[in-house]
Amino acid sequence: MSPILLCGRFELPLERPLVMGIVNVTPDSFSDGSLHFETDAAIAHARRLVQEGADILDIGAESTRPGADPVSVQEELNRLLPVIEGLRAAGVPISIDTFKPQVMSRVLDAGADMINDIYGFRQPGALDAVADSRCGLCVMHMQGEPRTMQAAPHYDDVVGEVRRFLQERVAALEEKGVDRRRILLDPGFGFGKTAGQNYFLLQNLRQLRFDSYPWLVALSRKSMIGHVTGRPAAQRLGGSIAGALAGVVRGAQMLRVHDVAATVDAIKVWQTIEHGVHE
Repeated sequence: MSPILLCGRFELPLERPLVMGIVNVTPDSFSDGSLHFETDAAIAHARRLVQEGADILDIGAESTRPGADPVSVQEELNRLLPVIEGLRAAGVPISIDTFKPQVMSRVLDAGADMINDIYGFRQPGALDAVADSRCGLCVMHMQGEPRTMQAAPHYDDVVGEVRRFLQERVAALEEKGVDRRRILLDPGFGFGKTAGQNYFLLQNLRQLRFDSYPWLVALSRKSMIGHVTGRPAAQRLGGSIAGALAGVVRGAQMLRVHDVAATVDAIKVWQTIEHGVHE
């Protein structure tokens, strides 16, 4: 029997890499600006991603790019709740990208299936907000905080430090009684890390892994891609696909991406080459 990820209303089998489609309900996202800021546009975009093959949707209402301005709890909920309502029947889990415990509680009540927290559930009250739910929990590593995280990130041992941080956060969740099958881990590419540190982490993804927890790789359109290709965010598809497949080869079980259709196609071709599944 293949491992599963408990995710609210869903149980996601992990025998193949899953694709998480990004839906930014923000006016200032680094990758797509205000393209899907309005509720109807966000819902329509999310439905397109499902049609393209997204296994899960990740909805964020506060930009976490370096230097981003904070958003109040009420404003974040005003952006999120109508989108959750519009996507409840989309047929895939709804993940909410937030670090605020008050937001976590409200979106879970509204029907969200996963909380994706860049702070790794370190904010006061975050553990209590999610512990008694059945939602999936994506635990990410970040050094510093979004406004200043890229100022001068430093590590003596980036792989060891990221691994230890995530082990500590997993232990904190399990002390609260969280079922380990609810937990997904993210090394946090681009969050308090230089381009070189990001690529070293990706190269060594297998060394990061522990206790069979599944891993998410999220590097779609990020500056680490632009650092190598020299291209702006909107032109980083090729580099993003290459990075995603490098993650899959190293054992990632979920990819968080903007370009769902292209990523799904790349995974299908990779699987055919690796496993000989063909007509």
